Amino acid sequence: MTREARIMSGIILITVPTIQYGGYFLLRSLMNQGSGYMDNPLRQNFFRAGHAHAGVIVILSLICQVLADGATLPSSLLWLVRIAVPLAAILISSGFFFSVLQPGAHQVNGAVSLIYAGALVLAVGVVTLGVGLLRSPQLN
Repeated sequence: MTREARIMSGIILITVPTIQYGGYFLLRSLMNQGSGYMDNPLRQNFFRAGHAHAGVIVILSLICQVLADGATLPSSLLWLVRIAVPLAAILISSGFFFSVLQPGAHQVNGAVSLIYAGALVLAVGVVTLGVGLLRSPQLN
């Protein structure tokens, strides 16, 4: 594992408690009848989606750090990959949470655009990494 992969993996792992806190927040909201969480299906779905996307994309970003070590890409594109995938986790999950932040929200607000931005960043990161891996000399 390269120094870059170790640094980025370390940073990514340090963010895991924020995902844990999201799970704690969801559990607390479910257990507290006065939270109003169970009265708002849109909020339930968006909060669950935000928490799930954060966890899955953080795992993907750790895998991508190791895979980036084997990709044939210029340094600048390797850094794009290393940063884009974990950034996508932040953008997508933030979009899900912030777009229905108000307890009485029955429609999303403008923060939903973070979900789309994160999806684009994720696609650019993983496609770039995929191309870099296919260009790897070990395939020839």
